[in-house]
Amino acid sequence: MGDLATLLRQALDEVTASTTLAALDEVRVRWLGKKGAFTEQLKALGALPAADRPAVGARINEAKQQFEAAVESTREALAGAAVEAELAAGRIDVSLPGRGEARGGIHPVTRARLRIERIFRDSGFEVATGPEIEDDFHNFEALNIPADHPARAMHDTFYFPDGRLLRTHTSPVQIRELRKGRLPLAMIMPGRVYRVDYDMTHSPMFHQVEGLVVDEGVNFANLKAVLQGFLRAFFEKDLRMRLRPSYFPFTEPSAEVDMSCVFCDGAGCRVCKHTGWLEIAGCGMVHPNVFAAAGVDAQRWTGYAFGMGIERLAMLRYGVSDLRLFYESDLRFLRQFGAA
Repeated sequence: MGDLATLLRQALDEVTASTTLAALDEVRVRWLGKKGAFTEQLKALGALPAADRPAVGARINEAKQQFEAAVESTREALAGAAVEAELAAGRIDVSLPGRGEARGGIHPVTRARLRIERIFRDSGFEVATGPEIEDDFHNFEALNIPADHPARAMHDTFYFPDGRLLRTHTSPVQIRELRKGRLPLAMIMPGRVYRVDYDMTHSPMFHQVEGLVVDEGVNFANLKAVLQGFLRAFFEKDLRMRLRPSYFPFTEPSAEVDMSCVFCDGAGCRVCKHTGWLEIAGCGMVHPNVFAAAGVDAQRWTGYAFGMGIERLAMLRYGVSDLRLFYESDLRFLRQFGAA
């Protein structure tokens, strides 16, 4: 029993001397572990006479309980001290002057979209939107895109298991607006679109703006005048424009729209590949099959449509060489456009 009392005093002294939680845990293992001093005392009970074992065992357990209580009390004290030290180290001096708040700004792609909308609203156009998750009818069939067209392939379109898809252009909004029967109309449809593509000039998600005008007697000359006026207003330059014959399933006749290079004024540079021209949009007269799918009388009404990428317009207006810069959230890049 004298040895047990001596061991207990030694154990309690070690607990008291522990200054960290790690050191305290080492003391606990040394005394209560599989080879600990108190454990060895219990193992030695077998060598005592049977009559003495209960009393000695009770004394050993009592010493263990005192030790465990001391360990737990010290653990709480050390843990509290650690929290206090951490709080003291991280304390904020509220008397220090504030660092201020930096002003945010509108993203360059959003700035371009808002500019486009403002220009067309001033020209009498409405702005329409539609769902980004579409069905095959609105995204392809109603737009006279045949079943074997490459645009329907898995490598170009994001499909859902139920057959729906992420719209590949904002043209489905045209179909939805035409089916409302509100004619005549003049509107643009800006929004996000999705295609399986990613490089310096392509992104799997990007923004398009499409325009649609339907009225009696609308012709290609009207389309050319609207596009010419828009490009001059957007870039604030007296740009030249040309139309090149092309093919789109939803327009006939169709054309690609080129404008004189905004960087070299048509003289030829690296950006325009020394041609003096930049491709900027696609356009054409609405195909009679599209009118038929939307329930519009093609004998009475004519219309034109056009579409262009908002990111491309923003790249040309702000002199950005890599489309991916718009989506990397690099504040150094975004700060160049200033607060709005």
